[in-house]
Amino acid sequence: MTQATPHQSPVSNPLDSLVPLLFVALWSTGFIGAKLGLPYIEPLTFLGLRFAIVTVLMLAVVALARAPWPPAGRAWGHIAVSGLLVHGVYLGGVFMAIGHGLPSGITALVVGLQPLLTALVAGALLGEKVRPAQWAGLALGFTGVALVVAGKVATVPANALMGMLLPAVVALLGITAGTLYQKRFCPSFDLRTGSVIQYLPCAVAMAAVAYTTESMAISWTGEFVFALGWLVLVLSLGAVSLLNLLIRRGGAVNVASLFYLTPPTTALIAWAMFGETLSGWALAGMALAAAGVWLARQTK
Repeated sequence: MTQATPHQSPVSNPLDSLVPLLFVALWSTGFIGAKLGLPYIEPLTFLGLRFAIVTVLMLAVVALARAPWPPAGRAWGHIAVSGLLVHGVYLGGVFMAIGHGLPSGITALVVGLQPLLTALVAGALLGEKVRPAQWAGLALGFTGVALVVAGKVATVPANALMGMLLPAVVALLGITAGTLYQKRFCPSFDLRTGSVIQYLPCAVAMAAVAYTTESMAISWTGEFVFALGWLVLVLSLGAVSLLNLLIRRGGAVNVASLFYLTPPTTALIAWAMFGETLSGWALAGMALAAAGVWLARQTK
């Protein structure tokens, strides 16, 4: 990980075009990791443990690299708030929704509203102008996501759906607010020390809520250890670092549009790992989502 300053300009590099694709691929595995691990642990306990391990690992990295800390005071507060929203509120909502029985595809669909919600408020908060082609791309992308997960809606009992949806809606608000907040108040910070400042309050908050609402029991199976290790190393360290880079370098709408690719990619991974079927409508939806993201990310 490299240090960044507020005046750092993006470096032109052919590999930069691969960063969004790598982010989508890694981020999409988060739903799979949750599905693998949640049978053995309750949602908030899972996240508290995950955040605590990430904090310890990043503190070791900071000590070895002697990474610089941001100026004390307001900068720390902004980074911590962005972490609580992006990691704590978002992941807490996603894990609780899946833990309460909401299929990961429907959870992804709800969170898939983020690009549209971001576009609605990015102009007022960040001064970003959303062009007609971007609006078309956002709408097309959401249509594609809906087609990918439409078949899963019928698997949830109607009388239980609304209760399951609430945590997913909270997750949507958290990731949207967190992305906008970070872009507005702390777009650039050292990814090593910044990770500590983001994850430490999340670990404390999750542990406190889990202590009062959950049993905190853990079944240390091989599958759970694998899921925990994957979410710590690949998601919390890898994918989140890429997300921070994308927020630093691109507009909020451009970054948010990438989340449209998460449900289709998750569906492909679930097909490969668990044998879940993909209908013709789902395949068409993947193509629409990809086309929508391409349109939404056009800058001219």
